[in-house]
Amino acid sequence: MAETPLTYSLDQSVALLQMDDGKANALSVPMIEALNAAIDRAEKEATAIVLAGRPERFCAGFDLRVMMSGPDAAKALLKQGADLLLKLFATPLPLVVACTGHALAGGALVALTADHRVGADGAFKLGLNEVAIGMPVPILAMELARARLVPTELTRATLLGHIYNPVEARAAGYLDEVVAAAEVLPSALATAVKLGQLSRTAFSATKDRLRGAVIEHIRSTFEEDVKRLLGV
Repeated sequence: MAETPLTYSLDQSVALLQMDDGKANALSVPMIEALNAAIDRAEKEATAIVLAGRPERFCAGFDLRVMMSGPDAAKALLKQGADLLLKLFATPLPLVVACTGHALAGGALVALTADHRVGADGAFKLGLNEVAIGMPVPILAMELARARLVPTELTRATLLGHIYNPVEARAAGYLDEVVAAAEVLPSALATAVKLGQLSRTAFSATKDRLRGAVIEHIRSTFEEDVKRLLGV
C-alpha cells in the first residue's frame, strides 16, 4: 500500500481528493479514515469536492483481506464503509466523482453517492458484482442503486449482477458523462467549480429533501441486514 492512500489539494475553492493506494484503491481502514478526514476538511474550506482515483483504477470496493479475515472484522469494515458512503451521499457540498477506471462493488457505490460522475472511456468495468460472486446485494447497495440508476436497469444491475463498460454505465445511471481518460479530471474540476457557485444553503437543504429518507432507511436496516449477510 502507498504510504498515504489519499492526497488532498485545494484549487479554485474545490477540494480534490485523489485515492491511490498503489493497487486497486480498495476501501481499507486507512483509506476510509483518510476519506473521512478529507471530507471533514473540505466541508470547512471548500465550495465543492472532486473525488478521483488513479489512472485505470477508481475504486475496487471493500478490502477483501479484511472481509475474509472473520465476521467481526468484516462487520466492522462494513460499518465504517457504510458510514463513509452515507457521508458522501449526504455531504452539503457538491460532490463530483472523477471515475478514472474500474469501479466494482463498493467502488460502484462510491460513484452512486456523487452528484455528478465523469467517467474515463476505455475497457473499464463498473457495477455491482455481489450476486455473481454468491452474495446477496446489501440493502445499502440496493437503495443507493435504486436512488441513482435508471429504473429499467435496476434488475439487471443488482439481481443479475451485470457489469457495465463506461458507455453502458452512463446509460444505466452510474455515470453522467464519459470522456477521454486525459479529460476526466479537468472535466470533473470544471463541473465542481460551476456547482460550487450554487447557494450552499439551498443545495444542502435540497439534498437533504432528496436523499434524507433513503439515508434514514439504510441506517435503520443496517445492523439487521449485516447480521443476515454475515450470519452473525
